[in-house]
Amino acid sequence: MQKILIANRGEIALRIVRACRELGIKTLAVYSEADVESLHVQLADEAICIGGPQSSESYLRADRIISAAEIADVDAIHPGYGFLSENADFAEQCESCKIKFIGPSATAIRKMGDKAVAKETVRAAGVPVVGGSEGTISEEDEAAKIASDIGYPVIIKAVAGGGGRGMRVARNDVSLRKEFHVARNEAEKSFGNGEVYIEKFIENPRHIEFQILADQQGNVVHLGERDCSIQRRHQKLIEEAPSPFVNEDLRQRMGEAAINATKAADYEGAGTIEFLVDKHGDFFFLEMNTRIQVEHPVTEEVTGIDLIKQQILIASGEELTFGQDEIQINYHAIECRINAEDPARNFIPSPGCIDLYYAPGGHGVRVDSHAYGGYQIPPYYDSMIGKLITYGRTREVAIERMYRALSEYIIRGVKTTIPLQKAIVQSSQFQSGDFTTSFMEDFLERKPKFD
Repeated sequence: MQKILIANRGEIALRIVRACRELGIKTLAVYSEADVESLHVQLADEAICIGGPQSSESYLRADRIISAAEIADVDAIHPGYGFLSENADFAEQCESCKIKFIGPSATAIRKMGDKAVAKETVRAAGVPVVGGSEGTISEEDEAAKIASDIGYPVIIKAVAGGGGRGMRVARNDVSLRKEFHVARNEAEKSFGNGEVYIEKFIENPRHIEFQILADQQGNVVHLGERDCSIQRRHQKLIEEAPSPFVNEDLRQRMGEAAINATKAADYEGAGTIEFLVDKHGDFFFLEMNTRIQVEHPVTEEVTGIDLIKQQILIASGEELTFGQDEIQINYHAIECRINAEDPARNFIPSPGCIDLYYAPGGHGVRVDSHAYGGYQIPPYYDSMIGKLITYGRTREVAIERMYRALSEYIIRGVKTTIPLQKAIVQSSQFQSGDFTTSFMEDFLERKPKFD
């Protein structure tokens, strides 16, 4: 490949620019009017404005992205995560225009991106799944009947969902009827697809996901698991690899299931198989993310494998140069998502100008961020402005480095989640590794002090 268009923004766009530069590949940044001063726009080899500040006017406009690709004569498009990254129609348009979509085929995205279809696909491959509706649900009465049949609590999920959007828990018939419409409306607004499905809600599970790489020659490997149980309203806040809960036997069984699920989808590229794991160690397929994950750096730091480069090499037709037996988990890594939000005011977004920005450093510290002093955080997009990753030989070392790095991180002019994350990593429950997806709810109920 000679040139790649990056159909995204923020830290992931900058991450792709850097990987391409190391591979000797030129980059084209596309950007909205609100992102003209963004760092990835400044560092890419070329840049083209594709529309107004709203996502619907720019990053979700497949026609404008394809036009920019044709004007700049690119070989491929990297979609990053979010926006059009799991849009099968967009992948198909790229293919029809003879532009390589850096990700799975449109067929695989439809098979695994549609969560209801994905459940049937992996069930046929022998992967355990949570009970629920057989397909999408369009009527409130139908939803209530299915919920009654499988038993409350249930969770309503957007078929095209991600990032916790279009996801609602119902514990009785009254809340089911209310949350059904809330989930559909949120899904339509966020993804342009209001379809939802229903499944049994597993109380207080661990959220464990496996990173997958699959090349065009049929080779599939997993790179171990990430624990994503520290989350608020289904939005992840802190991730780590490996999980403090998963032992070698469980890791092997889940890894095999993840590979079987990936093969069933005829998948190509980087992907993530997500599971819910109960207190007994029983696991259930949750979904497959047919793209790179926000939390991919923790896997990179514990394995030494650059996932963005692997995506590009696989898309170029190259075979994986390592097998499952060669993948070693040598470190422990933790990632904190740095969001421009005010935790003391119910996590209200905090866009605005960053007056002072100082990123932490030192041994075992990595910062992936597009923010800088003087940067104006726009109000139109996700509030994440960076990711802080620390790693070491043990989990204890990674935690110590995380607290130290959070203490060094200075972002003035806007509110961020840094004070909250300092309180979390200092908590005895987090340090013990004994937590579930209910951690944040319990933690915030205790009204912790953070500044």
